Amino acid sequence: MDKNATLLNELHSDLARKYQKHAAVIETIWQSFSPNERAKCFCAGAAGGVVLKHPLDRSLGDYCEGLNGGPGDHAMIEDSVRTRGLKHANPFKNCYTMFQGPMYATSYQLMAKEALAAFEPAIRARVCVPQSVGEFIMQRQIYTLQTLNILIEDILEQGSKSRAEKAPTKKNKKPIDDGVVEAMSKLNVRGSHAKITLSDLAARARDHQDILEEYLGLLSTEPLVLAHAVNIWFFSRPELVPDEKGRRLPVHTDKYISAAVLEAVNSSIQGAAVWKYIASILELLEKSTEDRACRALLLQEISNICQLEFSRAQSLFKRHVQTAMGSKWFKRKSNMYDNAGNPRVSISGKPEDLTVSDPQLHYMLRLCQPKLTVSTATTWIKKLSELHESHPQEREKLEDREADSLGDLAIIVGFIQELASVIPIPSFSNNKGQIFASKSQEVESELNQVKDQLDLLDFVVPIDNLLEPGVAPGALEKLDQFIIEKSGTKMGFLYQDMVADCLSGVQAKCDELKAKSVQGLKTELPFAPSTTPESREIRVEQRKQKEKTRPSHSSIYDIVTPAEPARSQQPASLPRTFKIDESTAEIFSRLFCKSQSRGPVAWAAFAEAMAKLGFSISPKYGSVYTFGPPDSMTAKKSFTVHRPHQAKMEGYRVLMVARRLQKLYGWDEETFQVR
Repeated sequence: MDKNATLLNELHSDLARKYQKHAAVIETIWQSFSPNERAKCFCAGAAGGVVLKHPLDRSLGDYCEGLNGGPGDHAMIEDSVRTRGLKHANPFKNCYTMFQGPMYATSYQLMAKEALAAFEPAIRARVCVPQSVGEFIMQRQIYTLQTLNILIEDILEQGSKSRAEKAPTKKNKKPIDDGVVEAMSKLNVRGSHAKITLSDLAARARDHQDILEEYLGLLSTEPLVLAHAVNIWFFSRPELVPDEKGRRLPVHTDKYISAAVLEAVNSSIQGAAVWKYIASILELLEKSTEDRACRALLLQEISNICQLEFSRAQSLFKRHVQTAMGSKWFKRKSNMYDNAGNPRVSISGKPEDLTVSDPQLHYMLRLCQPKLTVSTATTWIKKLSELHESHPQEREKLEDREADSLGDLAIIVGFIQELASVIPIPSFSNNKGQIFASKSQEVESELNQVKDQLDLLDFVVPIDNLLEPGVAPGALEKLDQFIIEKSGTKMGFLYQDMVADCLSGVQAKCDELKAKSVQGLKTELPFAPSTTPESREIRVEQRKQKEKTRPSHSSIYDIVTPAEPARSQQPASLPRTFKIDESTAEIFSRLFCKSQSRGPVAWAAFAEAMAKLGFSISPKYGSVYTFGPPDSMTAKKSFTVHRPHQAKMEGYRVLMVARRLQKLYGWDEETFQVR
């Protein structure tokens, strides 16, 4: 079965599944719609909102004629072939396509007269046609099924009364808030000229770890956040990038959604685990000032883990640029895949051609190039930052996912730069200091091998069905059970145990080097062992045995019943309330409102509100800002947040900021009173 036939049958299965599950609800919603609401729903799923104007409209392609009603697919295509000159570029000599039975839309090449005679009854019954005609029929049916799949999703989205607040999925075209610059100029901007210590960097790594763990908590408990993340992963798939011949796989094939759920959750846990390990290694470095052999091992390990996170951040940034702003500048290499099993995508063309016409895209493409170094990344991020300062409207052109991934890339680049200013960082090594990198790759490979076997379609078709009550927890619970079945433990424990094992391995290597040093032996850094990975069956059984001896507490990365963070920071004794003006009180009221329909919070208004409480603001890496509490507050820990690239915080960003402020300072709705 060729690709078109496979796609056609998948889309038909998608539609049948949606209808079987949602038929009664769809019928009720559709009957409640006015004619205008029905038209709006139909146009919402069309590319650019464009639909056929009449049955013979050819603006969307010859095979789309008649989709507004009229003759069937076969009759319509045959008429276009006979009267309008429709002709396939490939003659398909002696090839026929069968539109009947379980092998629907299967094509055959019939070389013998006997074979053709066997197909004669089907040809007379008009269910077997020349493939040159069959290809057009398939394209027409694919278009129709795509439209109907999207229509069902739009009906459910527009008509649902029980969903949580809708997740933002499209770029906000809101004009720039001119008050941002004015408000920011009023703030006490604290410079970053103070000398940085290793202790400072360890604290910053812990702070970023906290942020990522908070996001994972939101992903696990807030359907809005989960649906938003799954949409992002689904619509940024590399399969959507055109190949050398301009071919791309269609967006609306439901079989990819389940894997997108796994990838969204896995990426979140992976990021938190990486930064936990970075912070832990830095803390070990603080304690090893007198142990030269161990210190050399730790320095190589921190160099390699930072490079791993840098590569991960660049890969995610490229993933979003190639399916958004830079979509015309990338090509997918057909039948070529990376180590994770994803299609290989590369830049097509010369980024420098955009130096004058589109400098922002030029800089972004430079950041997507292979063999990018921290030094060159610093250059291009700095140029982007300067461009956004002088032309703020350029930043507004980015999609949220591009801006967020750019911020994440800037964070690790800035962190590595600061780290290099404090301690001598060795160059990346492929064979030394690979304790974490090698184990991380093993876990990722293990998950990549099984992700296509995950079936969450009862929960995630369409994706925003996750916003219905009880659906998101059900999907995460089934994901958890799937990972337990395939790996022997929960996904959270895969990473939690990996970090613990790596830290234990580092300590063991340090003890070994120390013993050699005492004996006067040479203490060279050990090479990564070239061992054969254990079989999947052995790994699964070992993990199952470990589960029997594991304490009853949940993993810090649990996605079903998240426990309180193991390192919970109890806020110091603070005033029970702040007496503030009405406009400032309104900002904090929106942040800590317990209803799902929280309103957006303008970034400038939030920054000004924090300034009125005595907080300073310090720009960090890219779009990251740190708010420092005033001396009058007992709590001294700073608050770090991503500045949204649009003029406001909304959706999960508001939840994230509120949760961080509550954790750090104990703030809630009762903290602020109008004076």
